[in-house]
Amino acid sequence: MSILVVGSIAYDSVETPFGKRDNALGGSTLYFSSAASLFAPVHVVGVIGDDFNPADIDFLKQRRVNFDGMVEAAGKTFRWGGVYHKNMNMRDTLFTDLNVFETFDPVLPDHYKSLDYLFLANIDPDLQLKVLDQMHKPKAVILDTMNFWISGKKESLTRVIQRTDILIINDEELIEYTGTENFLEGLRHITALGPKVVVIKRGMYGAVLYNAGRFFFAPAYPLPEVKDPTGAGDTFAGGFIGYLAEQDNLDEITLRRALVYGSTTASFTVEQFSMDRLKEIGRFEVDNRWNEFKEMMQF
Repeated sequence: MSILVVGSIAYDSVETPFGKRDNALGGSTLYFSSAASLFAPVHVVGVIGDDFNPADIDFLKQRRVNFDGMVEAAGKTFRWGGVYHKNMNMRDTLFTDLNVFETFDPVLPDHYKSLDYLFLANIDPDLQLKVLDQMHKPKAVILDTMNFWISGKKESLTRVIQRTDILIINDEELIEYTGTENFLEGLRHITALGPKVVVIKRGMYGAVLYNAGRFFFAPAYPLPEVKDPTGAGDTFAGGFIGYLAEQDNLDEITLRRALVYGSTTASFTVEQFSMDRLKEIGRFEVDNRWNEFKEMMQF
């Protein structure tokens, strides 16, 4: 089964304790696609500026990523810059230049509208609603969001959540959206709105799957060092949704396996800057690490 992703395409300038990279390929759409395409075909909707180098995405085109929905506008591509602290769960944003992304108006090509799995990456919820209105009953709608939209556009975000099958959110965002620090109460509040499944991203502590009152906890893969955590959440979503689309199944065991695939792909991302590590690996490396995960979690 194929996946549609709608989100940002960017160039990032990132500094961590392990080095610095300027004008590195970034954006939620491309990080997601670099992981999801290891499992299933991906179709992209996004906007680039006239400064974007098409050669930067050649590796994705070789991995069954279709860019018919990517449009070019006059101006510069979205750019973001940040510096990570020694504790890389913390970072400072230096600049966010929306550029052509500021007037992004997602229009789906006709052959995108019947795709089976839709991932709404972190963008304005009003744009996410516009995408949903163009789709023809996908098998699963998966939503990612962030606290910026929770505080600034909660009403629109709620309308998106009501049309979502799987919500991906972190624990701080769950608390902010629901207004409660009780984990279970917050999850019940979210699922009452519509999503059947909630995935809680917990960074270095892994992820939690909540499905029909059942919990499943997946740890983060232990790494000797993390060089650049940028895009880890989007590649987590890519591995998670990519496996679901490949299996074309949303039952409990498939969701649990997909969660571990999400953690697996994210673990590769952080080993190098930008998508450098993701360019090097294939499904063989991902499956090997997934099996290591499986061994660590059995008792």
